[in-house]
Amino acid sequence: MLTEDDFDIKNHTSFKIGGKISKIYFPESLDDIKDLPSKSVVIGNLSNTLVSSYGYSGEVFSTSKLDEIKLDGAKVIAGAGVKGPKLAQTVAEYGLSGLEFMIGFPGSVGGEVYMNAGANGQQISDTFLSAKVFDGNSIITLTKDKMDFSYRHSICQDKRYIVLEAEFELTQKNPDEIKRKMVENLEFRKMHQPSLALPNCGSVFKNPENNSAGKLLDECGVKELQIGGAKVWENHANFIINTGGATSTDVLKLMLEMKQRVKEKFGIELVPEIKFLGDNEDEVKLCEQLKIR
Repeated sequence: MLTEDDFDIKNHTSFKIGGKISKIYFPESLDDIKDLPSKSVVIGNLSNTLVSSYGYSGEVFSTSKLDEIKLDGAKVIAGAGVKGPKLAQTVAEYGLSGLEFMIGFPGSVGGEVYMNAGANGQQISDTFLSAKVFDGNSIITLTKDKMDFSYRHSICQDKRYIVLEAEFELTQKNPDEIKRKMVENLEFRKMHQPSLALPNCGSVFKNPENNSAGKLLDECGVKELQIGGAKVWENHANFIINTGGATSTDVLKLMLEMKQRVKEKFGIELVPEIKFLGDNEDEVKLCEQLKIR
């Protein structure tokens, strides 16, 4: 298992924000999991995680090296570190449908299962069969009926389970039809979300039930609001971009301003979709106000 001390995480995050991690582990197989410190924090592809510019003094383990894909007929097993676009493209080559929505996701399988990710009318739970997860003591298998899937939620969030690999059952379709769907999904993403050329962490807040976080924020006039190097994207009010040199504190303060405006105008408490990794005292207080889990 690979390990590194004082690991500079900044360029490994989609926000391009973050300091040094005191110690990071990169397990390369499920056998390595048993050797991990029990209190280490798990990270995936860091596509929806804001890492503190002050760094993190604890121990972290990354699932990025758990990146094997295994196919068996219409079933596919993917390691937690497999990136969504790679998995979508791989199964498409075999004429397997059900994961086309992943083509535009910068995240990896572990995080997508953890949050029951979805887009364009598809979501993880549609094709999910089971997952191997680490409960802090041992590796257990959870079938779909044990996952408690709902909108952007799974039992892994409640129990702090770490997703190690997941199995899906897909549907056979014409590969050209699948690829057309993926092209449509990419075009939709380009129109509605900033490209990763503008460093961002995806949607900032979850959609409230029967409502749109982006619409609420837009009506509160937050588009192009800026604190330091962090700015609300001009084309969609539920995205924050790093204009260059943004710090984690900039992002947290901007999120708090966005959240407070919606609370004052509509009485609705927006729930952050972004996760946070850090232990700076002032930033932890901001996270408490934001109710970042």
